[in-house]
Amino acid sequence: MTRRIAVLAVGVVLLLVAGILGAALPVPYVAQVPGPTFNTLGDIDGDPVITVRGRDRNEVDGNLNLTTVGVGRAGLSLVEAVRGWFDDEVSVVPEESVYPPDRTEEEIEQANRQAFLTSEESAEAAALGELGYPVKVVVRGIAGDDSPSDGLLEENDALESVDGQPTPDSATLAAVLTAIPAGSSVQVAYTRLGQPGTATVTTGDAPDREGSVLGVTVREQPSAPFDIDIDVADVGGPSAGLMLTLGILDLVGDNDLTEGAVVAGSGTIDPEGTVGPIGGIQLKMVAAQEIGAELFLVPADNCVDALGSPATGLTLARVGTLDDALTALEDVREGRTPVGC
Repeated sequence: MTRRIAVLAVGVVLLLVAGILGAALPVPYVAQVPGPTFNTLGDIDGDPVITVRGRDRNEVDGNLNLTTVGVGRAGLSLVEAVRGWFDDEVSVVPEESVYPPDRTEEEIEQANRQAFLTSEESAEAAALGELGYPVKVVVRGIAGDDSPSDGLLEENDALESVDGQPTPDSATLAAVLTAIPAGSSVQVAYTRLGQPGTATVTTGDAPDREGSVLGVTVREQPSAPFDIDIDVADVGGPSAGLMLTLGILDLVGDNDLTEGAVVAGSGTIDPEGTVGPIGGIQLKMVAAQEIGAELFLVPADNCVDALGSPATGLTLARVGTLDDALTALEDVREGRTPVGC
């Protein structure tokens, strides 16, 4: 074997070894890709995304799709990371930005799920507020099987009074209960699905103040004569809030928001209807393009990033509030171009 052939052979072997190592060597990055979209007006595996109890849903024909980002496993190989960096439809991000090293995978999933549940509540509050329903103290949940209200009060009951004393807000409810000793039998007046009712509750001990408790958690939000239930499994984070709000409005409001159009979007929302920024906007737009969306609702703070998306064929509407989103949908229905990015 000549010296040149030997050198070439060694070089080939080294390249092969480098390739094998590159294919297997993990790097601290993860890949994000366009995730599935879900029509808030439709079903997932036969179950409605939004269920309305206490009244009929509107018959609507269209799509208001929330969009998601798919996140890969931790520890991409070097080759996978390099390939992702050159793919417009893949975002390679530091592993710690998705999987913080000081938290377990279970803790991360729990936090993401809780953020989604909070966004559900905000979406319901924003939608019902837009429809003009009054803000009341509403039961958020029963505090365990040993709660004095277990079997007497239910989630979404609007608490009207305790022993004849009106409870228009959480502070007043707390003040009323502070003056009532634990073990007292009280009459709680409530509204459930638009119908008045009363429950006799024996109050429990208050662990952190004087007085007593009903054994429920509460929140202040608009109260309607119907209940809204939202069910989107395996989705975390707060970014579905805007589209859930619009879905509720389309199903129980007075207007057909889409008139058959395929609309997608993303954005957090608070109970007052302010739309906030989200992550992965460019990938979510690709997901929207893949389902044939005509309009994409972009949080105002994401507009600059949205303009860099490889997605094509989408009309972008800049939204900073729920009213902005409703105006954009009206513009499209009326043949006008909405305010864009």
